Amino acid sequence: MPHRPTILVINGPNLDMLGTRQPEIYGHDTLSDVERLCRHTGDECGVTIDFRQSDSEAEIMAWIKKARGSAAGILINPAGFTSTSIAILDALLIFDGPIIEVHISPLFRRDEFRHLSYVSKAATAKIEGFGIGGYGFAITRLAELARKA
Repeated sequence: MPHRPTILVINGPNLDMLGTRQPEIYGHDTLSDVERLCRHTGDECGVTIDFRQSDSEAEIMAWIKKARGSAAGILINPAGFTSTSIAILDALLIFDGPIIEVHISPLFRRDEFRHLSYVSKAATAKIEGFGIGGYGFAITRLAELARKA
């Protein structure tokens, strides 16, 4: 069986509360629904999904650093760390593959302080406002990029 590239999917703080936290903004899908979508899309695209969630900035940074040399790409929804974490930006800048930033809601329509994304400075692309469907778009694109690498 040929090697399947791995896509690391990182979910930041409070995303474990999807489905119950502000459904008027984030919808009713849960993190389990997101994981199911990611794994299904990964299977269709021929990639392995390493799916994770943490409220810890340090843990997310460690995952990013460990992905160097082992993951073909990173999909990250930094959530509350989007506009605050230069440390996650620095870790992403160490990664040598494609990075796609995903947000369930459209940040440009949210509070002004949410418009700045440090993660975007390291991202290959950014997808926002498509609900959890944005994860599927990102995995499809990362799989395409992995095949070209």
